[in-house]
Amino acid sequence: MNVLQLVWLVPFFPLVGFLINGLLRKQLSKPLISIIGSGMVLASFLVSVLLFTEVKNGNTHVANLFDFISYGSLSIPFAFQIDQLSSLFLLIITGIGFLIHVYSAAYMHEEREEHYGRYFAYLNLFVFSMLLLVLGANYVIMFIGWEGVGLCSYLLIGYWFKNTEYNNAAKKAFIMNRIGDLGFLIAIFWLIAKLGTVTYTTAEGTGVFDLFTKLTPVDITGITILLFVGACGKSAQIPLYTWLPDAMAGPTPVSALIHAATMVTAGIYMIARSNILYTLAPTTQSLVAAIGLATALFAATIAIKQNDIKKVLAYSTVSQLGYMFLGLGVGAYTGAVFHVMTHAFFKALLFLGAGSVIHAMHHEQDIRKMGGLSKKLPITHATFLIGCIAIAGIPPFSGFFSKDEILAFAYAKDPIYFYLGVAGAMMTAFYMFRLYATTFRGSFRGTEEQKHHLHESPAAMTIPLIVLAILAAAGGFLGTPEVLNIGGHKLEHFLEPIFAKSNEIKMAALPEHHTEINLMMISVGLALIAVIFAWFRYSKKPEVHEPAGFGKVLADKWYIDELYGYAVVKPMNWLAKFLNNIFERRIIDWIVNGVGRAVSYSSRQVRLLQSGLVGNYVLLMVLSMLALFVVTFFLKK
Repeated sequence: MNVLQLVWLVPFFPLVGFLINGLLRKQLSKPLISIIGSGMVLASFLVSVLLFTEVKNGNTHVANLFDFISYGSLSIPFAFQIDQLSSLFLLIITGIGFLIHVYSAAYMHEEREEHYGRYFAYLNLFVFSMLLLVLGANYVIMFIGWEGVGLCSYLLIGYWFKNTEYNNAAKKAFIMNRIGDLGFLIAIFWLIAKLGTVTYTTAEGTGVFDLFTKLTPVDITGITILLFVGACGKSAQIPLYTWLPDAMAGPTPVSALIHAATMVTAGIYMIARSNILYTLAPTTQSLVAAIGLATALFAATIAIKQNDIKKVLAYSTVSQLGYMFLGLGVGAYTGAVFHVMTHAFFKALLFLGAGSVIHAMHHEQDIRKMGGLSKKLPITHATFLIGCIAIAGIPPFSGFFSKDEILAFAYAKDPIYFYLGVAGAMMTAFYMFRLYATTFRGSFRGTEEQKHHLHESPAAMTIPLIVLAILAAAGGFLGTPEVLNIGGHKLEHFLEPIFAKSNEIKMAALPEHHTEINLMMISVGLALIAVIFAWFRYSKKPEVHEPAGFGKVLADKWYIDELYGYAVVKPMNWLAKFLNNIFERRIIDWIVNGVGRAVSYSSRQVRLLQSGLVGNYVLLMVLSMLALFVVTFFLKK
């Protein structure tokens, strides 16, 4: 039997874990719940490894499970597609997801059994939805998974549902994602109207990526912009990014799952999967690059003055996603996917490291009340430092290779993209080492009780940190640039079939070797300056006071949430109150009540005809017969 036919098992295992832990959460013990939840994701990972070995040999497969929608000439099967791109994402989702499940077993141990089971059920459902998204062989199956991760984000962000602020954060994520989802949905309808299919590609050449020549430039630009609107919602780009920092309301492992391996990478995957359409839409590509770069810079400025350890990492995620979109916009599709992979390694590491710090500090998240934790948390400290070096883009750690590739293509497209990208990278290095130095260097600034209880996290939390630290340190060697001549870009060769059509139409060219070396030296040199300055500045004199002046503007996130509140939320609330108090009560209710009164009045008048006099009944019968005769007579004429 062909191993690729087992692709349906990958999402099946997490779905089973969701059902078992969800339905039996009150009956199962905590150890059994964690074993089931983690074991099902591990099983998916092992199957994904088998599938990857087959795909690596050049084999791909589309598994049609059953007919999903069939209407006239439109046929949308429930089908999974396993190829180079989907297999890579399977490894990221299930591999990182498994480590987060193992970590969660210890991090959430204080929860009651039924809540513990609910938590793992939601995690499994999240992984299932993301797997459905990347495995779908058409845009409709992708959209089902797309909606699934949106639902799971709502459930997990609002996991502690008795806290009103957390519920508001969950609703905010759900609603802002719905805005983007509408764009995605309209794009699907547009494809159906123009091509009669939403399947990516078929052996008969009847898929979207086979028939793209039938689309006009206006069609391609419109469809790609609408798909990008969906990606902006899911992957938190301007203007739909404000839900992601608020998503920190959920448990820390959930933050790692949302920010590293699953939800926020969905938009990158969708555009990478649709690369041929974007290559044919230069206007959309320019828009993607501009929005991505603006998001990267804007979020980086906010992260500089955040004091919540998870908020710094949240805005860091928004910024890094901006770099991925910059890569997509300048045609560096492989570089963007490469950065998705390396980002999954170091961002999962950083979030889980932050969780270890919060666990040791008894749920304290303000870095101004930390300091000097390196001695008490040696494993957390060492692994967190590796994550910081990786995200700062310092060679030979993973973030350097993926970010350098995006910046090199950005330079080839327009040097201004490169210089602005380097400015964002410099800010990234600065705020990450401000976070590191304030948290781990200097002296402890917490309470005596916190100091007394400081301890390293258990093995279930530190082992995933060690594994992720190794990946964050060495993962970049899968995509070393040719100019360095240290192994070649294995990932580029692996993904070549996915981006072959785009490369045939418009091959994105890298700068000459000596120019590329100079660009590397510029980006790494500036990042090192930022690292050294932040290290020594905040190790000796951390910011322990409330920010003031322009720093307060950054700390308050440029007041964008307040702006949205005045420009969108308040007008919508006013409109809702108007519709409820005026339109609903004075117009709709008047019409409905008027119909009721009219029927009641009519019935009272008709009732008068029932007088009980036989003569009246005979008269009415004769008159009715006469009227019928007259009508029939004139109709015949």
